Amino acid sequence: MNLIEVAAGLVFRHGRLLLTQRRTGDHLGGLWEFPGGKREPGEDFPACLRRELREELGIGVQVGPCLERVRHEYPDKAVYLEFFRCRLIEGEPQALGCQAVAWVTPQELSGYEFPAADARLLDRLTTETDLWT
Repeated sequence: MNLIEVAAGLVFRHGRLLLTQRRTGDHLGGLWEFPGGKREPGEDFPACLRRELREELGIGVQVGPCLERVRHEYPDKAVYLEFFRCRLIEGEPQALGCQAVAWVTPQELSGYEFPAADARLLDRLTTETDLWT
């Protein structure tokens, strides 16, 4: 099974976290996720994340520390994800490469359905409130 490497961003602003919704026809379509995408050959994870957020949302970010690393196997593919804390430095997110975008509070997070690979990070986001500041 091929391993797909993904960089994802935790973009916080004024106590809210940026989420994107996967397109209906895509793998895990309709679910919400932390924005990002697949790493290209020779690209490091932070560079991948900056490129993906520019392409998918039209924003520029400053990539900070990696908060979580996860390997998860779905029935049809395996993914390795690195989640980075990011700071929005340019633009306002637009749904260019996704179905929708949302800024959510910690209390609203549980109302969104995510891929299984995000479970451990979601648990941290609900228990470690200092991540939101």
